[in-house]
Amino acid sequence: MISRLLHAIGLGIVGAGIVHIAVLFLLPAYSQNDVWSQLSANPQPYTPVRLEADASGRAAALSNPFLKAAACQFDLADGVLHLRAQSRIPFWSASVYDRSGLNVFSLTDRAANSPVLDLVVASPAQMSRLRIGPPEELERSVFVETAVEQGFVLVRIFVPDETWEGLADAFFGNLTCVPRRLDQE
Repeated sequence: MISRLLHAIGLGIVGAGIVHIAVLFLLPAYSQNDVWSQLSANPQPYTPVRLEADASGRAAALSNPFLKAAACQFDLADGVLHLRAQSRIPFWSASVYDRSGLNVFSLTDRAANSPVLDLVVASPAQMSRLRIGPPEELERSVFVETAVEQGFVLVRIFVPDETWEGLADAFFGNLTCVPRRLDQE
């Protein structure tokens, strides 16, 4: 009885070791396919990048086939980030992530001031300047205060079938990601 127990424990330890080693060998392949890596390959940091599924049908940010996504890399040292899309779409969500992929803020069109995407990401120091009086073009924006200096914003939209592709293309075609300097920075 005890020998069977020791045998089972030994097999469990060996199995756990094999799984651990396999995960360590697979980690570099998965870490190269994250959103930050895709954005870092883009030479223009404030250019929205559409995230498409790869040949296997997977994309780092697209686990749902009915969602299309675009991301924009930012550095708050360049000024506050102003993310805006003039087109209306039935559903959008925007999430702010740090460089390691940790989600620090999320918003959907249901919780925003308007169905139009208009988001400003600012550091605590920049937010204190904005509280004094935001520039006129930012007055209707949703303000997000974060301690993250560098990161990316991921925008997802709902596309239920291929007839919505034109609307999705128009939305992402109008998506702007602009750093804005504040007067007293």
